[in-house]
Amino acid sequence: MAIIYVDKKMYDVDKADNLLQACLSVGINIPYFCWHPLLGSIGACRQCAVTQYNNFEDHQGRLIMSCMTPVIDGAIISVNNTESEIFRSAMVELLLTNHPHDCPVCEEGGHCHLQDMTVMIKHNTRRYRFKKRTHKNQYLGSFIKHEMNRCISCYRCVRYYNDYADGNDFGVYGANNNIYFGRIEDGILESEHSGNLIEICPTGVFTDKTHSKRYNRKWDMQYAPGICNSCSVGCNISIGERYGEIRRIENRYHENINHYLICDLGRFGYSQNNLKTRPKQPICTNNENNVTTLNFKKGVELGVDFFKRYKRVIGIGSTRSSIENNFALQELVGKENFSNGMLEKEKNCTNLILNVLKNNDIYVPSLKEIEDYDVILILGEDLTQTSPRVSLAVRQAVKKKAQDITNLHGIPNWNVSPIRNISENYKNSLYIMNTHETQLDNIAEWCYFGCINDQVNLASAIAHELDHNLPQVTNLDVSLKNKVSLIANRLISSKKTLIISGSHSFSTEIISASINIAKAIKMNLINHHIALTLLTPSSNTLGAELIGGMSIESALEAFKQKKADAMIFMEYDLYRFISEYDCNLLFKNKEKIMTLDHQYTQTYKKSGLNFPTANFTESSGTIINFEGRAQRFFQVYDPSFYDKNTCIFDGWKWLHFIKAKNENVEMSWFNLDDVINAYTKKYSFFQEIKRKELDSSFRIHGQKIARSPIRSSGRTALRANIDIHEPSQPKDLNTMFSFSMEGFNQPHQSLSHIPFAWYPGWNSPQAWNKFQKKIGKNLISGDSGVHIFKNNIKTTDVYYHIIPKNFIKEKCWYIIPYYHIFGHEELTQYSSVIQENTPLEYALISLSDGIQLGLKKDSIVEFHCLNKDYRLGIRVSKFLNQKQIGLPIGRKGFPISLVGEKIKYLQEFIK
Repeated sequence: MAIIYVDKKMYDVDKADNLLQACLSVGINIPYFCWHPLLGSIGACRQCAVTQYNNFEDHQGRLIMSCMTPVIDGAIISVNNTESEIFRSAMVELLLTNHPHDCPVCEEGGHCHLQDMTVMIKHNTRRYRFKKRTHKNQYLGSFIKHEMNRCISCYRCVRYYNDYADGNDFGVYGANNNIYFGRIEDGILESEHSGNLIEICPTGVFTDKTHSKRYNRKWDMQYAPGICNSCSVGCNISIGERYGEIRRIENRYHENINHYLICDLGRFGYSQNNLKTRPKQPICTNNENNVTTLNFKKGVELGVDFFKRYKRVIGIGSTRSSIENNFALQELVGKENFSNGMLEKEKNCTNLILNVLKNNDIYVPSLKEIEDYDVILILGEDLTQTSPRVSLAVRQAVKKKAQDITNLHGIPNWNVSPIRNISENYKNSLYIMNTHETQLDNIAEWCYFGCINDQVNLASAIAHELDHNLPQVTNLDVSLKNKVSLIANRLISSKKTLIISGSHSFSTEIISASINIAKAIKMNLINHHIALTLLTPSSNTLGAELIGGMSIESALEAFKQKKADAMIFMEYDLYRFISEYDCNLLFKNKEKIMTLDHQYTQTYKKSGLNFPTANFTESSGTIINFEGRAQRFFQVYDPSFYDKNTCIFDGWKWLHFIKAKNENVEMSWFNLDDVINAYTKKYSFFQEIKRKELDSSFRIHGQKIARSPIRSSGRTALRANIDIHEPSQPKDLNTMFSFSMEGFNQPHQSLSHIPFAWYPGWNSPQAWNKFQKKIGKNLISGDSGVHIFKNNIKTTDVYYHIIPKNFIKEKCWYIIPYYHIFGHEELTQYSSVIQENTPLEYALISLSDGIQLGLKKDSIVEFHCLNKDYRLGIRVSKFLNQKQIGLPIGRKGFPISLVGEKIKYLQEFIK
């Protein structure tokens, strides 16, 4: 720590910061553009000028750029002296010489850091009377709109995209007063994190094109703190709504998860929540396909009748639904009749992961902590496609060696120029094992491509090298033995080692091998920091498995054997998991099938009795991410406020209505707190959720928390097309939020669930500075979420038994999964903008197989599997093993049950 004096006041600040960051951290407003907590300082905009004095007798001082000046104990500066203010005013006027006067029509208006800083500097008159420089804008894809004329050359975009995110299709061109930021030619930005340009840019150069289609100002939106449902990372997001539509998703700062950044799938994949064709009323369909629309009362009556007709009803829960919904279904059908919807192979993988979390014997890092490891080994996961935010963290970890080198030479972390230069030649070690190439290969020290069995063998060999008590793998060639020795030595000679694996390959062996490597290091090197990250396919996979239940195969077998009479599917599409042939057989008895969902899935369409549920933007609930952190998402708006004819309820409400009526008892669950009380009483491992999360009675100074910025426009306008009289706002019984701008909206130590980033004078995402104790670090309120396994007692380390085996060289083909960030996740498949960016399905085959079959680039192959004929174009991989065929598992028509299946005949389709 250090003491500095700012305008005759004394402050304690962090000595590791630059002056700008130090001043912002203690609440002193200094304007800035080019500096960002993630990107460090380059001194490009000259906007953060302050005056520094030699001592208290010095009255003249000298101008310095606070972002490029280290904190020195006893430093004396002035932010508000005349010389600093005149210089900053002149600089902002210079930056704005070519900036258009288009704030009223600019989509960044009211959300713009440039506006905030201009107001802060009190600049209000334009003296530039000449023709402005103009640029041609580029097409950058369906996510981002480009308006280059608004650029002030802060260089944030290119520093983020190229230096931080490792993009290579974006750059800066030109010189002097003719600088251009964009691509060499029009085209879709290739980075899976390109959307962060929208928030990184301090002006309106990059704006959200998906929001443009239904645009409104920030102060006219209603927000709620949400959790991204697209993968198991659990990034925190702010969801903005207007007129009953989700209009925009932004990053919500969380120090230990997503920090300032989210991936493009999480940012743009929301339009399925706005589909006009989504279920809105209960319906009943008979065997002749006659559809009857029901009201609430009739729907519940038929739901009760469903249970009276059938003695044993099996309930199928969902890994994409909340703990509350899954628990409600389990309570309705009974624990012995409940399935969480997972296939047996996924359940086995998930249980292995839960064992690691429950036993608490190997450290599981948060997403942000992944960036601090100097040796990383990835086993069987294509992170960029399945967990893109983790892949970005891995990229930072690889580059961190440069930061460590500069630290040794006394260069501060915020001085990014030397760090960037050093990182070109010095990197931390990354090793990858996968079936085929990934986008992280270009930063890896070594990549191994092989079938799952070969990957398991190689991983087992590494584990044996670390601990000779583990089985030896004898069938490796000499070159691989040398690599095994090298990797093992790097794992144990590092300061911090991380092993990453997961269940996307649906292999328990690869997960077991990963755990064995981590345990071998932990047991043989007592003081060595070893960590393990195990990823799952869905947002609430761990939460669903903690509740338990049989596999989907067991549930279907019970129905097939007539040991069960009927089934309920809750936010679950059976066609995603098992073959279309088997699904169609099941739905021949549609009168025995009840479904609750918020999308028109194939399962929903073919069921006999259907109930529309609220999606994750219309409801509140809890999900558990890959590290065992239970996180709460909150309802953004009430759909019935805009349309009284809708009959949409939370899944747990429908299920509890039916249960109470069926058992002829009074309802006991009236809000979310009641459900949480029920499941925490039944399952002790959930008790931390109740103990640490805020309930609906929470207030600050007697106020609920506002969902809208204080400048929200009149509420009457929201429903003027319905009624000019101002309606009463709906009451949120489930949470501590109010459906309006009325309520508390400032930083507070008790509130970690922050709906939106806004503070007086700070309207852009830079307002997160005001919610942090230290800029770029922890929030005033601390992180949201609850680790439910952290306090578990550690158990004895035991290895998993793996029998090394060779891949059987058969004539048949073996199906493996491949993934794309756009297309494999279930709900975003219904999003129109994601569909635009989803590549066509193809069969991934090895180059040698392609040559052997005589295939060309435009060839189509055909094969038969799971009672279905497939015809697909091909894509050739140089690294895929022979007799393996990659299919886009998770997309429509490609159920998870395909993984591991064998194809006897594959041939070119001749038209």
